[in-house]
This record gives sequence, structure tokens and C-alpha cells, in this order.
Amino acid sequence: MTGNATLAGIGFGLLAYCIWGFFPLFFRQLGHVAPMDILSNRAVWACLFVSLLLTLRGGWPKVAATLRTPAHVARLALAALLVGSNWLIFLWAVEQRQVLASSLGYFLTPLVNVLLALAILKERLNRLEWLSVGLAALALINEVITLGSLPWVALMLAATFGTYGLVRKQVPVDALSGLWLETLAMLPICLLYAAWQGTQGHAVFVPPDLSTAGLLVAAGILTALPLMAFAAATQRLDLATVGMLMYINPSMQLITAVLLFDEPLASGRLISFGLIWCGLLCFSVSLWRKTRSTAKNPLKSS
Repeated sequence: MTGNATLAGIGFGLLAYCIWGFFPLFFRQLGHVAPMDILSNRAVWACLFVSLLLTLRGGWPKVAATLRTPAHVARLALAALLVGSNWLIFLWAVEQRQVLASSLGYFLTPLVNVLLALAILKERLNRLEWLSVGLAALALINEVITLGSLPWVALMLAATFGTYGLVRKQVPVDALSGLWLETLAMLPICLLYAAWQGTQGHAVFVPPDLSTAGLLVAAGILTALPLMAFAAATQRLDLATVGMLMYINPSMQLITAVLLFDEPLASGRLISFGLIWCGLLCFSVSLWRKTRSTAKNPLKSS
């Protein structure tokens, strides 16, 4: 992997995680809409938005090529199930004013990434990277002590998104084609849900007002953009690096929960926050050294 590819991967990762970090602020505006309704609209509008991009960029031949490979289609369907579950849990957490719990889940995700990278992809970490993982683990242990228990919201968010990152990394499909197939795979479940709700007198795809309609359309677009950036990042970075960059997202969510949503912050969480950012600093130093080394030796792969 070249230094330019690594830097591009970092850029895509930063874009994805910063957009995701603002999601609690955005989706709080849809607090009057049921989480599954939001998920269904996100899937439909994201699929339509990506379809438009594919048409403008002439990307349909790549989609057709992917459809001729059943193994890739199956993995993308699994990725869709994982990320769809992650969306639904996150939306429920925002609705229930548990943004701190979702923040904990996304803090836990990098450790899931590292565990999967070591166990399945056989990636290796240097000493600084192990130190960063150890600091993150201490922070999470402190979180559990502070909360008194490990909430299921955090566990499910970490497991679903961590595994999604692994599955998506293993599919050699470009970001746009992959995302279109992922959102397409979600549609049958969303449409079945909408049909069932229709029998109960509730129209999932008919918002109560124009403002809500606009937010739901925007939700689809905002869903597509970071997922495309994330997919592009996973193709250029090792899984452990993708995981450590993830700390940007929960840090933003943590700040949003405390400063804007007035969720209570125990003093123990300040310790966790400090440990996590120390870990991120260690990993950043290691990544900078790798990038500098690769730039000096272009033929050397990371």
C-alpha cells in the first residue's frame, strides 16, 4: 500500500466518521418518527440517491459484474443486514435519549475491529499500537465500572459495525456499487414492514408534513455519503487503522450528548475520555511513522 493510498484512506475515514459524529443532532430532529420508519426511508432514499450517482458516473456495468459473482452478492447482503441492524439500534438509542450509550458502543467498536483483524485477517500490531489498544481497553473497563453494567446497546452497536467493517473489507467491490447493492438488499425487509404498517393504517412513506419529508430524504443522502467514504477507507487501510479512526465518531457523540442533550456525565467518564484520546495519540504516531516510512520506500507494502 502506497503512502498516497494510506493518506487518501485516512481522508475518507475522517469524512465518514465526522458525518456520523453529527448524526445524533440530525436524527433528534426526527424524534417524532418511529425508528423503523426512519430506517425504511433511509434505505429507499439512499438507494435512489446512489442509483442517480451510478447513472451519472456510468457505473452500472460494475454493478452487473458484481451480480454475476454470487459470493460477492451474498457478502454484501450480509453487510446490509449488519449495517441495517446498526442503524436501527442507533436510531432507537437517539429516540430513547441514550446517546451516551451509543457513544460507548462506538468506542468499543475499534477493539472489535482489532480483534477481528488479529483473529481473521492475521494483521499485526507494533508496540505503540498495542499500547493504544491497551489504553482503549482500560477506558472501556472504566466505562463498565462507571455504568455498573455493560449495556446491550453498546454491545450490539460494536458487534454489528465491527463485523460490517470486516465483511465490507473482504468484498473487492467499489464503494458506489457495493453501497447500491447493500441498500437494495435492505429494501425487501423495509417494504414488508411498510406493507404490514399499511394494514394497521400507518403509511411509512407518507410523512406528516413537508419538513419531515425533507429530513427523511436528507437522511437517505446522509446515509449514503459516509458509507461510501467508509467503504473507500476500508479498501485503502488495514482494519485496525480503520477501527482506531472510529474514535472520532463517539467522541463527537459524547460531546453532543453532554453539552447539547444534557445527558448526565459521571466523573469516571472523564477518565475514560482521557485514556481513549491518549490511545488515539499513540496510534496516530505509529500511523505517521508508517506513512513516512512508506513514502521513503514506495516499493515497501504496509
